[in-house]
Amino acid sequence: MKLGILKTGQPPRSLADHFPGYPEMIQGVLGSGYDYRTFDVQAGALPQPGDADAYIVTGSAAGVYDDLPWIEPLRAWLRGVDPELPVMGICFGHQIMADAYGGKVIKSDKGWGGGLQDYAVLQHEPWMEGAGKTFAIPASHQDQVVEAPPTARVIAGNDFCPNAGLVYTGRRAASFQGHPEFSPAYAGALVDLRHRKGIIDDATSARLHDSLTRPNDNNLVGAWIRNFCAR
Repeated sequence: MKLGILKTGQPPRSLADHFPGYPEMIQGVLGSGYDYRTFDVQAGALPQPGDADAYIVTGSAAGVYDDLPWIEPLRAWLRGVDPELPVMGICFGHQIMADAYGGKVIKSDKGWGGGLQDYAVLQHEPWMEGAGKTFAIPASHQDQVVEAPPTARVIAGNDFCPNAGLVYTGRRAASFQGHPEFSPAYAGALVDLRHRKGIIDDATSARLHDSLTRPNDNNLVGAWIRNFCAR
């Protein structure tokens, strides 16, 4: 199976030498069995028909509202992609899909979400095998989907981010705000980076680091993505 990864960002420069890129992180949680193909969206590369059998849109430091030359072409690609092809969004991918399909994304006044986040499963999809009432994966975002598109159903959320999981009708599309591909070490490094920059205070940093010591459901959500792409 050809699995296309739309690369829309990369780790911060100060962390890039110590951690893999986002496509490699995704490959790490999904595992072998795929012919992975990466498309550098920021460099203007977007898939053509037949390039892959399913797609994943990565995270990014960019916002859907940013005036960047690659944002609108990505929106257009998402609107025009064959609706029978599975498309999964992660973090920024979750946001740009919601934006492209008629939702609303803003920089939330709730501030940054980080560390390990617990999400309630609000709706069980057939590909969510093994799902319980909640799941926990790392997160790192301030932007949020505040209005889901009219064709979307909310499948996961919490008090901080109510629209943390979406699945679409009329196309094989779904997305998550959290990062099942982030290791606790990388999620912790992002916490440290924001702490050094004064974005979060000492108490918040300690709380987020403590959350990352708990067991996560990265592999479970990775299995969901595998199932989703296969259906």
